[in-house]
Formats: sequence, C-alpha cells, structure tokens
Amino acid sequence: MDYRAVALPVGRLMVLLSLFMLVPAAADLMVGNPDWVGFAVSALIVGCFGSVATLAFLEKDHRLGIRETLVLVNGAWLAFSLAGALPLYLSGLDLSLTDAVFEAASGLTTTGATVLTDLDHLPPGILLWRSLLQWVGGIGIVVLGIWLLPGLRVGGSQLFAIESSETSSKPYGRIEPFLIRLLLLYGGLTLTCMVLYRLAGMTGFQALNHALTTVSSGGFSTSDQSMGQFDSLPIFWIAIVFMLLSGFPFLFMIRVAEWRDFRDYEQVVFFVALAAAASLAAFVVLHLGATDTPFRELTLSVFHVVSIITTTGYAASDYLQWGAFATALFFLVTFLGGCSGSTSGGFKAFRMLVLIHLIRSLVSGMCRPHRIAEPYFAGKRLSPSVIEGVLIFGLLYAGTFAIFALFYAAAGLDVETALSASITALANVGPGVGPIIGPSGTFQSLPDVVKWLLAFQMILGRLEIVSGIIILTPDFWQER
Repeated sequence: MDYRAVALPVGRLMVLLSLFMLVPAAADLMVGNPDWVGFAVSALIVGCFGSVATLAFLEKDHRLGIRETLVLVNGAWLAFSLAGALPLYLSGLDLSLTDAVFEAASGLTTTGATVLTDLDHLPPGILLWRSLLQWVGGIGIVVLGIWLLPGLRVGGSQLFAIESSETSSKPYGRIEPFLIRLLLLYGGLTLTCMVLYRLAGMTGFQALNHALTTVSSGGFSTSDQSMGQFDSLPIFWIAIVFMLLSGFPFLFMIRVAEWRDFRDYEQVVFFVALAAAASLAAFVVLHLGATDTPFRELTLSVFHVVSIITTTGYAASDYLQWGAFATALFFLVTFLGGCSGSTSGGFKAFRMLVLIHLIRSLVSGMCRPHRIAEPYFAGKRLSPSVIEGVLIFGLLYAGTFAIFALFYAAAGLDVETALSASITALANVGPGVGPIIGPSGTFQSLPDVVKWLLAFQMILGRLEIVSGIIILTPDFWQER
C-alpha cells in the first residue's frame, strides 16, 4: 500500500477546500458578523495541513492502484467531513462536535439532513458554507461514480463501462478532457438555475444558495420552511426542472450537448417514467382530499416526488399530512434514487433496469427452456460481472438499511423514525417520515450515537456501500 499516493491528492483537495472557506468568510465580513474569524482560522488550519501533505510528496512518483484508490475515496470523504465541520464548530452557533460533523457530512454527501433550526436568522456565512459543501460534494460524487467506480468493479456505477466505445472503461481516454466538460456543464447548470431563480423572485443570496443545492441534489435551504418560504409556482417548476436534470447521467448530458449519441436514453426514460407515475399517484391522493386548484396540486405532487426521487430533499409543504397512502408512497420513493453518474443518491435507475432485464430473461428462459435468453442493456449483452455487481449491491443495500435501522431502534428511536432515518441516510435524501425527522422536523433531538452512525451511513451510501465496506475487511489490508 503506497500511502503517499493517497496523501498527495487528499492534500491537494484540502487546499482547495480551504479556499472555498474564504467565500463564506468574506460574506460574514461584509455584514460584520464575527463568524468570519472562524472561517478564516479554519481555512488557515485546513490549508496548512493540505499544503504540508502536498509539498511532502510532490516530487515523488506515485501510482494509484485499486487499493490506493479505495483508500483515497474513503479518506477524502472522511477528511472533508471533519474539515468541513471545523468552521461550524468554531462559529457562534455553539454546536457540539457531534452536530458539526453531522451537518458537514450531511452537506458533503448531499443528504440534506440538518440539526440546525431558525435558518431564516442564521448569518450568511453559515448558510453559504452549507450550500458550498453540497455543491462540492455533488461534483465529487459525479467524478467518483463515472470515473473511479466502474473501473474498480466494486458494485458501483458500471453503466459507463458497458456503454463506452473506448478500449478503456473510461468515458474519455484521459481524465482532463472529461473533467473540463463536466465542470463546464456543472457550472453552467448552476449559473442558469441561479439566474432563473432570481428572475422568479428570489433575492440574489437566496438564488445562489438554492442553485448550489438544487444542482447538487442536496436540498439545504435558507429557511426552516425550505422551498415553502417562497410559495411560488414558477420557483417550484424551476426547481423541478433542475432537480430532474441533476438526476440525469452527467455523461449523457455531455454527449447530448456534443451531439455525440444518446445511448443512455433507456435509463433516462425509465427514470422519468418512475417519477411521472409516482407524481400521478401523489396528485390523485392530494386532489381527492384537498380543495386547492388542480394545477397547484399537480405542482406540489410533482415537486415533492422529484425532490425525493432525486434525493434532493426540498419541501414545499408537509406532504406527510396528505394521508397514509402518500406517506407510504414517499417512503418507498426514498429507496429509488436518480440515474447512475448523476448527483443523486439511492439505488439508481440503472440498477433497477438491470434487475428488470435479468428477471425478464429468467422468466423467458423458464417459459421456453430450449431458448437462450440473455439480459441486454442499451443494445449490449450484460456481462456476468455487471450483473454480479448489481446483485451484490442490492443485497448490501437492503442489509445495510436493515442493520442500521436495528441500531437506531436499539438506541431508543421508534420504529417509524428508525426505518426512515436509515433509508434517508443511506440514500442521501435528507428528510424522512414521522414527526421527528419529517419535512417539518430536524435531526437535532436524536441521540449523539445515532448522529455519528447516521453520518457514517451517509458517507457509506455516497461511496456506493461496497467501496466503503471493502476497506473494513481484514483481507483488504493483507499484503499480497
């Protein structure tokens, strides 16, 4: 294990994170809030650690193997969570270390669960830092999902290995062209979303924060009422469009923008169809029990379904008041997630399609024993390694959800809250169901041990589970 190969990129990332800390420091300094000192000190500490690691190994010739890459992605997310918690801990919010780490981990994993209240009166630096954490985490998971995990064959997003016409499993021959395209797309979506929010009635500060957390599928807001603070149908539809776009594969959007090909349309169509079906079901339930205008009911139904299925976690109202069926529907939608290679979390539409094609081929083989029925995706036969990766992920996804739910129940949470907390952390959604962590609640009242477990589960879910679990096994650390 070449730990120096891991320390160098983590050090560079820490330096980059320290530069981001200067943005909320400037925001607080402009309004005269003393929290700017905490951000400046945090930037100095994090920047120094990152610089030392970078300079110490800069001249060395390091090569990232599979083991080093797995340690890197796990180490980077853990290091970023701790570093991101530092300005929160040093702020005037009087947060405990547990709450600061929970909030930072929730931000970086774009989960959107929060322990903070009275967001409407928090200083601008804190609100902006939470949004920036989600924006950084969103771009990080896209790079992880498209570039690293397919080649590792550890049950992550293997869609791009299937589609790629290159001899490599990477979407482009070298990482630099891909990163340039990705950053341009990510930044362009963010800027466009911000401008539209501003034109629809948000202030400049609100538009910036919500654009950062919409495109990243994060869901942090500047108000305890989340998107409900605006009560604006145009704003809701802008959010719907950009949440959907952020749930699409970024590689697919890059290809569409370049008029290259549309090979991932099957996953995108399936994802949109799922969102449409769930939205229709929610609309019927809301329309039968409400007295609002049909268009507003449709808007709220689509908004909340898209918010949950893309794991963004915005709320425009308390959808748990729509009845038991709606509560069950939103709980089930929490499991799904967006497309592979997007900023969304969850099980992902690609994996669901693979399972559907696999089941279809098995049923066809049973009905016609003499016929060879093989599962296909995007016109290509699914390899055994891809099917195996999806099946293993599905088993671990269900097992992780159940085990952590048992832990939360043992820690004193009621069954509804324990189940909801487990899946909302694993799928990186944010709000759960029930009166405690529902769209109108926060995670503040949960025991500290539960918050630490939730923070770990958020990171585990963001790392596609397998790449997080594998480094905990003794075999991984044995010298070969």
